[in-house]
Amino acid sequence: ADIGDRLSFHPADDTALGVGGRFGAVIGATADNLVLKARDALGARVPNLRGGHFTLDKNLPVAAGIGGGSSDAAAALRLLARANGIALDDPRLMAAALAVGADVPVCVAAQARVMRGVGEILSTPLDLPPLPAVLVNPGVATATRDVFRAFAGMSGSATPLGDVPRDNLVDFLHAHGNDLTPAAIVCVPLIGEVLDTLAALPGMRLARMSGSGSTCFALFDSRKAAARAAKHLTEARPDWWVAAATLR
Repeated sequence: ADIGDRLSFHPADDTALGVGGRFGAVIGATADNLVLKARDALGARVPNLRGGHFTLDKNLPVAAGIGGGSSDAAAALRLLARANGIALDDPRLMAAALAVGADVPVCVAAQARVMRGVGEILSTPLDLPPLPAVLVNPGVATATRDVFRAFAGMSGSATPLGDVPRDNLVDFLHAHGNDLTPAAIVCVPLIGEVLDTLAALPGMRLARMSGSGSTCFALFDSRKAAARAAKHLTEARPDWWVAAATLR
């Protein structure tokens, strides 16, 4: 998406992290941040790795199912690689990414891919069309572990994905839902209300939950339609985080 957190880095002999932005106050203890965990994971694999001072502007909701923390960790790895002369295809970099979290390897290159395994098996980049969208988070964090536990109790298996077409992507997505949605709604019933609200927006083509929740999104034909829908929804639900974006 063309929205996200922003991470800056200044090489130094010590490592530190400053956090700001709209959601900076709610991300918890700095020592638990995935940016520092990424630095530690790479440092364990690269002798004498030089660290530095990170500054994170946290603009995305926390525990929202949209990979914000994973993207932050991947950005930290890219910055550290640049500062230490490490190639992005260095296997130590991807090993460090996987050690931080299953969603981090796909975020290192920041390109759309199909993920398999626990996230370490990545397809070649997908040539997807731009997808105008509205993202909505109701302000309730969702614990991924709880959602997967509920999912295992309900079915325990996921629907195979297959090849992802470019020309009829929305039709393909209509035929492939998010298997975690029913389990996430059990954990956070408000997700169901968000999906119903998105499905009722004029011009909406598809509404889905992202990841394990609680962020959901709707796709539209144009950026203008998505912007109008986001404006309407912001006025109707000022307590929700609403953002128009383009997915690629």
